Amino acid sequence: MAEEEEAAARPEKVIRVQRVFINLLDSYSSGNIGKFLSNCVAGASLEEITEEEEEEDESQSALQEAPSSKLKEGTFQIVGTVSAPGVPGPNFAVETYSALSQEELLMHLLECDVIIYNITENPQQVEEAIWAVSALNEEIGHFEKRKVFILVSTVMTWARSKPLDPDDSEVPFTEEDYRRRKHHPHFLDHINAEKMVLKFGKNIKKLATYVVAAGLQYGAEGGILHFFFKLAWMGEVPALPVFGDGSNIIPTIHVLDLAGVIQNIIDHVPKLHYLVAVDESIQTLEDLVKCISKYIGPGKIQKVPKENVFLTKELTQESIDHLLVNLRMEAVFVKENFNIRWAAQTGFVENINSILREYRQSRRLLPIKICILGPPAVGKSSIAEVLTKYYKLHHIKLKDVISEAIAKLEATVAPKYGVEGEEEGEEEEEEENVEDAQELLDGVKESMEQNAGQLEDQYVIRFIKEKLKSMPCRNQGYILDGFPNTYDQAKDLFSQDNEEEEEIRGKMFPFDKLIMPEFVCALDASDEFLKYRVINLPESLVAGTHYSQDRFLRALSNYRDINTEDETVLNYFDEVEVHPIHIDVGKLEDAQNRLAIKLLIKEIGEPRNYGLTDEEKAEEERRVAEECLAKEAREKADQERKEATEMAEKMARWEEWNKRLEEVKREETELLQAQSAPLRNYLMTYVMPTLMQGLNECCKIRPEDPVDFLAEYLFKNNPATQ
Repeated sequence: MAEEEEAAARPEKVIRVQRVFINLLDSYSSGNIGKFLSNCVAGASLEEITEEEEEEDESQSALQEAPSSKLKEGTFQIVGTVSAPGVPGPNFAVETYSALSQEELLMHLLECDVIIYNITENPQQVEEAIWAVSALNEEIGHFEKRKVFILVSTVMTWARSKPLDPDDSEVPFTEEDYRRRKHHPHFLDHINAEKMVLKFGKNIKKLATYVVAAGLQYGAEGGILHFFFKLAWMGEVPALPVFGDGSNIIPTIHVLDLAGVIQNIIDHVPKLHYLVAVDESIQTLEDLVKCISKYIGPGKIQKVPKENVFLTKELTQESIDHLLVNLRMEAVFVKENFNIRWAAQTGFVENINSILREYRQSRRLLPIKICILGPPAVGKSSIAEVLTKYYKLHHIKLKDVISEAIAKLEATVAPKYGVEGEEEGEEEEEEENVEDAQELLDGVKESMEQNAGQLEDQYVIRFIKEKLKSMPCRNQGYILDGFPNTYDQAKDLFSQDNEEEEEIRGKMFPFDKLIMPEFVCALDASDEFLKYRVINLPESLVAGTHYSQDRFLRALSNYRDINTEDETVLNYFDEVEVHPIHIDVGKLEDAQNRLAIKLLIKEIGEPRNYGLTDEEKAEEERRVAEECLAKEAREKADQERKEATEMAEKMARWEEWNKRLEEVKREETELLQAQSAPLRNYLMTYVMPTLMQGLNECCKIRPEDPVDFLAEYLFKNNPATQ
């Protein structure tokens, strides 16, 4: 009861919300800083971090995705600009602006407690940052409370600094040496902005200004190192390039650690106004690239001339300068005075696993692993080829894997000339690899000789497993075409290495999650349908393949026999809870398997790989444009052909109509002539002579009414009445 009264008497802690402005919230660096701060409670970094809090911080990446409406009370309110009108603002931002006038921008800046201008990615923002701090300094007399202005700059403003000790190049630069810094020629505007910001920070009670010189940023989506990440992930090059000799030391920092430094500046408002934000590592360009290549790429690097970096379209001039800098720096003040929940305090190489996990999650780069099974001629390979292109996966065919593995073994055991400067340890390791490869190659050849060119399951499974564990398949995923065929093959292929294969009572036997397929497609069709499909294949496709009559029937019979046993390959996948997707191709009545492909895409979902590159987009747009032009040309040609046909038919009908009209006229004329003959004869015989006589008499007599006279004459002298 006393405790309750004491708690009631204790005054409630007043939480003041701090509004933070950050420029270009839709960029990599500013976006991650804003997301981080939106989850931080104002003043939290003033308290010491306990071990329990450090453990809880491991789930921080999950919190970063939480919408602002669900954040805990007292967190920073994030507002800021975006790069262009219509660009959606991030969900953690309370407000976003674009295309503002200086008056409008200043109004929004004055509403904020903290103003952060990040000039590490967009040099065009340097001018705006200088204007912003100048405009705020002019309004300093109207401030009701202190404002903090933080300029996030880059260590490139130190790039040409002279060594502190000419005799010892390993002495690092620290914050105390900032007055001796010499900038890189391409970063003159950056150092001018730093000097301007420091100049306006003299009245610390009203406007506290800070400059943070950040190292090369990595983490989350990748930053400048994204070029190497993507190159390694796509697996299109045998080795990642290292520009120059790679011995240059690059100061680096995880983007979330940079955000942590900014959080501490806001909370502590330190007396030192120039800070260096780098991690504790001393890593060269070669170290960084080699690490990426080892954990996500081909495992090899290749040193290329430094000038080749300028041929890389994906890297900007600023990125190139960061990659080629050679600078030792140490963030002494940050380490000694700030409380930071470090994401990668020891650097990039030491934390590569967590960095790769962030990278995959933030870019949604997840492998898709598919296994397609079914009887011969059901359409496994044709469907796999379409899915391979759609999802950008690796099509694994049994024959190709075996050929590739044998070629690799032969290349390994082939005699090689020694390389100067090669270490003894590497030579001994290479000799051991050659001996193992030779032993394996001999076993493969012996197996093929004893089995009429076929390879025993132990070798096939070994080669397939190595392929599935290769870095490209682990990154993008794979489509395993027509293998395994039996329960035992599946169990051996997907079993964990160095583990007992016996089933544990009451538990499922162990399997390797790294290579286990996520989707298993079980195609099927009746024997009659499959036979009909093979019979109707072109002779050119059948020759030399397993679709010849004897081989196909034998393969089909063997498949049916295997899949009538108690333990089938589909039973295995059911047991490991990867339930197959059953599709009866015969019932779909689609020779091209388009419906089956559509069903599979619906089940598997959207691709989880990189979208189209700029070149691929341009190629796709060009292809679509060409198809549209070709379609329009075809339609125009069809229309012209149709019009020509219609005109020809119309002219033919017109000529036919004219001919028939002339014929009708001729027949009518003949009919009239035939019908008028009796009347004409009558007139010539009886009427005309009398009429001539009457006319002669009329001329002689000249009566007053010639017509009446002539009529009377004809009536009186009608030969028919006489």
